Amino acid sequence: MKSIQKSFEEIRSIIVTHRSAASRGVNTESILMNWEIGSYISARLKSNEWGSKVVTELSEYLRAQDPSLKGYSRRNLYNMVAFYEAYSTSDFIEIEQKLVGKKIEKLQASSIVQMKTAQLSALSTEIVQTSSAQLEYPPNILFLTTFSNHVEIINRCRTNEERLFYILYSFKENLKYKELQRCIQTDTYSSLLSDKKNISKGLKEIYPNSELMFKDTAFVDFLNLPQKHTESKLHKGLLENMKKFILELGKDFIFMDSEYVLNVGGSTFKVDLLFFHRGLQCLVAVELKTKNFKPEHLGQLEFYLEALDRDVKRNNENPSIGILLCPSADHSVVEYAMSRSLSPTMVTEYKRLLIPKDVVAKNLNEYCSFVIDEK
Repeated sequence: MKSIQKSFEEIRSIIVTHRSAASRGVNTESILMNWEIGSYISARLKSNEWGSKVVTELSEYLRAQDPSLKGYSRRNLYNMVAFYEAYSTSDFIEIEQKLVGKKIEKLQASSIVQMKTAQLSALSTEIVQTSSAQLEYPPNILFLTTFSNHVEIINRCRTNEERLFYILYSFKENLKYKELQRCIQTDTYSSLLSDKKNISKGLKEIYPNSELMFKDTAFVDFLNLPQKHTESKLHKGLLENMKKFILELGKDFIFMDSEYVLNVGGSTFKVDLLFFHRGLQCLVAVELKTKNFKPEHLGQLEFYLEALDRDVKRNNENPSIGILLCPSADHSVVEYAMSRSLSPTMVTEYKRLLIPKDVVAKNLNEYCSFVIDEK
């Protein structure tokens, strides 16, 4: 019993050590702490020194010793074990090094996560290490998002490539837990990294990274649209749920206006939805259609872009982008329509209901480089 209590006290010392170092960065310390606890418990479970009953007793011990401690339930202790075991595997480390490697240091030039192994050891001087509980330093990429996000990624993603993507995507879009949960549910991984045929030649030339920035599918299940619905109902629903719609598009979108008026000659035209994209520094016109895509729809959108660039765009802004949002599109027709279009346009399908996802592991290398270079 004394041996068990000593082990419990060692766990508590990990918590105390990292809680007292909050000035080093809350998330950094949280990741380090959960990694160390996960490593410690994992080693004892694998050696059969501990069983599930001991993990329960540990949770109860921590709560009894310090009632202010939160987040150390039996379930969360096992989350820490899963966190350590998922990201300490040679498979994950090999993929992380291959796709990200030393590039990640660019994102962390002034961060505590650059501390050397010796510094990490100094943080843990109170911990009695044994051969069965050798602590290891977590891969730097893990510090890009929160522990709660990691738990969701580990539980919901099936491959290391997919997990790596969502770590980077959470960082790039600054996703909170619920937002990440939705992105995984709507399979942002496949939507961003698929081989896109929905982007015009002009968009690719003006914005080379556009394929890694815009989805080809947006889920609007939050609108509860019936099978048959009008453009006005779609329009009204998006306005009433703009925050959710922007999460589908990407957090760099800033909503500017609905039915934005363009006066050309003696005629008046209205852009359904007008946004500004912070990353690309350009206006984005979104045209809504409730019918399947037709090539002639692009003519209207290209006209709007010409009017925006001539009369609305400021000198310090880049050429405007047009997005045609429609319920369905024949991909061959879209490819033909886009292949010679010099205007920066794209076609995005909206889906009323969530559908089972198909894992796509393409272009991940390009996406990793894009996120790091962008930052």
